[in-house]
Amino acid sequence: MALATRTDRRPSMARTVWDSTVGKKTVMAVSGLIMLLYLVAHMIGNLKIFFGAGEFNHYAHWLRTVGEPFMHYEWTLWLIRVVLVVAVVAHAVSAYQLSRRGIKARPSKYVHKKPRASYATRTMRWGGIILALFIVWHLLDLTTGTVHSGGFETGKPYQNVVDTFSTWYGNAVYVVAMLAVGLHIRHGFWSAAQTLGVGSRTRDRALKTVANVLALLLTAGFLAVPVGVMTGVVS
Repeated sequence: MALATRTDRRPSMARTVWDSTVGKKTVMAVSGLIMLLYLVAHMIGNLKIFFGAGEFNHYAHWLRTVGEPFMHYEWTLWLIRVVLVVAVVAHAVSAYQLSRRGIKARPSKYVHKKPRASYATRTMRWGGIILALFIVWHLLDLTTGTVHSGGFETGKPYQNVVDTFSTWYGNAVYVVAMLAVGLHIRHGFWSAAQTLGVGSRTRDRALKTVANVLALLLTAGFLAVPVGVMTGVVS
């Protein structure tokens, strides 16, 4: 008598983790922290524009030569881009799936109203959509030059930035997006800490303070560039 072949297989550990709510929240937390580290570095780099065109353009060129001669021209930059794309996609997919899972878990409206959530909490979803659209616009504006307002010049990022923030709509898009970034970080950093087990009764207040300070500094740091152009400090 032939033994029946077993066709069912146990799901892999990675699949099991991904399918769980805790796993998706962990993916959101880790990918969010990766993007936060990038934002801090990106903001610091942006502020170099206040040291003049030579300093800013040199910094932009340095980004493309990091790691040479071990890494070829732009290899390190493309590696960073790939990591960021993976982080953004993982963050967005896990957020969407967690949202759908939450809706399915409570198909009917609550009988009693839920406690009023903070503004940042209630706008996380829309903030994420705003940021996704902004990333596309930002890349088309200052990386490819496709939607750039002035005459886009490769190798002259200083002038390209000044051109963008010399228009009312360039400033409007950027200001709205950076305010969304601040709100997203304010809530997201604290949530990530809770998910990764860093939070506790004694540390929650400190974590919220760090989240508020990070959100404020990053928002102010990013907005300093368009304000600098609008006021003529950067020209």
